[in-house]
Amino acid sequence: MTMNSMNLMDVIRQCGDQDLLRQLAETTLAKLMEFEVAERIGAGRHERCEERQTYRNGYRDRTLETRLGSLELAIPKLRNGSYFPSFLEPRRLSERALVAVIQQAWVSGVSTRKMDDLVKAMGCEGISKSQVSELCQALDERVNDFLHRPLAGDWPYLWLDATYLKVRQGGRVVSIAAIIATSVNPEGKREILGLGIGASEAKEFWVEFLRTLVARGLSGVQLVISDSHIGLKTAIGQVLTAAWQRCRVHFTRNLQVCVPKDCAGMVAALLRQIFTQPDKASASAQWRRVADQLRDKYPKAAALMDDAEDDVLACLDFPAAHRSKLHSTNPLERLNKEVKRRTDVVGIFPNEASIFRLVGAVLMETHDDWIQGKRYMTLESMVNVSTSNELTTPALTI
Repeated sequence: MTMNSMNLMDVIRQCGDQDLLRQLAETTLAKLMEFEVAERIGAGRHERCEERQTYRNGYRDRTLETRLGSLELAIPKLRNGSYFPSFLEPRRLSERALVAVIQQAWVSGVSTRKMDDLVKAMGCEGISKSQVSELCQALDERVNDFLHRPLAGDWPYLWLDATYLKVRQGGRVVSIAAIIATSVNPEGKREILGLGIGASEAKEFWVEFLRTLVARGLSGVQLVISDSHIGLKTAIGQVLTAAWQRCRVHFTRNLQVCVPKDCAGMVAALLRQIFTQPDKASASAQWRRVADQLRDKYPKAAALMDDAEDDVLACLDFPAAHRSKLHSTNPLERLNKEVKRRTDVVGIFPNEASIFRLVGAVLMETHDDWIQGKRYMTLESMVNVSTSNELTTPALTI
């Protein structure tokens, strides 16, 4: 008790009245995190016991905004698994980003009834430009640190997809592409690698985006999964030595356009027969039979199948345990829907920086959920993926 009183007096002497409560709050939360980590690990710091599950592995900094001001927290990291303080709200970041985007749009003069009502509902009336600037700057630093972090290790699979958002440029409202890249780390956990914003999905944009990922440490890519974009396919061949998997879902839709509407279901059923084959040899044989079956009545559909066979079946060169997750961009499509759900509230963004801020915040939230969740691919299969495809993975040819 005497020691605790002495520690409290030391804090009071070192801090002014204005910082006293903030310092005490930081100290209290630090103690709380240590208690939670000790319970999670099963042992205290430097304690040796059979119940210990893992070890501490440094700290990561985080700022917590409170009525006492900004509290600087050092959140403990674990060698295996993850820890998130119980008193923090994982979803708070994107909501702050959304508020910042709408506030900036409002202050910049982009005042629609929808935005004005939403700002009032969030209790943001009377906020000053300096407060908006400070809030946006704090978010930008965190988003930039996340989206430009170094990438270590090999990333055998790379998913790429784009969603389109509206932004004001030069007095006009234009549509721009927000490109999202995801992958699987060596431990089988999904990660979000990057975000790119461009006027279109031209080859030059894709080349620059992929080179940025490589400069950050992206390596070991064996397969790129995406929709069919000529610019992207060319960029993959120019920047990466990797095979390309054309999204099976998008290809099915493209093929159905080549036949009458009443035959679309029949075409989808024929393709499913191909995709249920156990290996690439039998799948290719079935692919040729389906193409020949369509050739007389639907030559355009047959020609499309002739051109796309290697691209649509590329995932069959990889471990069977991974194929169900490699044949399409569906996992990334679900992420895009979440991005659209958040961005639809804004409607028209005031500038590209606000898009980067809000979408980046949503991606940070999703990334944290993925890291804390279950493995996307088993650890055993990730260990074997590089050796099993060392000789069989074809490089993309243009």
